Amino acid sequence: MFTAEQRDHVRQRVLALAQSDLRVTAGALTGSMAFGGGDRWSDIDVAFGIAEGITPETVLEDWTAVFAREWGLLDHFDLRSGTSVYRVFLLPSGLEIDVGVTPAEDFGTRGPNFRALFGPTHQLAALPQPNASFLIGLCWNHVLHARACIERHKPWQAEYWLSEMRHHILELACLRLGENALEGRGFDRLPSRVREPLAEALVRSLTEAELRRSLAVATTCLIAELEAWDSPLCARLSPLLHEFGAPQAEARKPSSRNLFSSDPRNSCAKISERCAKKCLKQIAFLAHLR
Repeated sequence: MFTAEQRDHVRQRVLALAQSDLRVTAGALTGSMAFGGGDRWSDIDVAFGIAEGITPETVLEDWTAVFAREWGLLDHFDLRSGTSVYRVFLLPSGLEIDVGVTPAEDFGTRGPNFRALFGPTHQLAALPQPNASFLIGLCWNHVLHARACIERHKPWQAEYWLSEMRHHILELACLRLGENALEGRGFDRLPSRVREPLAEALVRSLTEAELRRSLAVATTCLIAELEAWDSPLCARLSPLLHEFGAPQAEARKPSSRNLFSSDPRNSCAKISERCAKKCLKQIAFLAHLR
């Protein structure tokens, strides 16, 4: 595990490398530590503008070779957003370095966690928050898919849809209450009256009964969030959501069996045992008649 001192040393080396590179026009600290925040678990987030005519990948390839030579690299991968390329490096100490490279004409701040260090920057439009109507559509879609997966005995896929639905409900709450809905950044700042009911929607096992319980709780939370967003829409959707999302009342007595344990040999053994008991009862009845 890296120390804060090691992280500071690596960050200074990355900044020095960029400032000595004639292809770099500007640099900035980004992320949670841009203005002295963060904690011992924080990684390194830096961003740089690149001169016209230089492709971001060319610069990143050169720097990757330097990082590998000086610190060793376990792995790296790229994320793309518009004209920017973000290369995410993993060092043997567990330290992550996120290096963003953007053409100079597009380099600047999109949010509060951006502190320019050198060179010219631009004020850019902030990244858009998710669309509420789209999230609502995803939520009712996920109710239907989760229920179908439970009935089809696909517990892992059912859990996937349940988790996605829970995330989208939290995103809707963030939008409604003025928190950042991107990447779960505002989830922990939501009031407990929103978070605590959804905690009960967490899937605790892959049994059929547990998946049905989780779906029922998540659906109830979704209906409450829909009511806060759009009462007429909630009134239209609620009957169908109740039918698909809270089916316990109409279902057979919930089974506690794990959906993986459907060995046909077990079923055959139980059937054989019941047949044998029935035969014994018939023999005893016939003996009594004699």
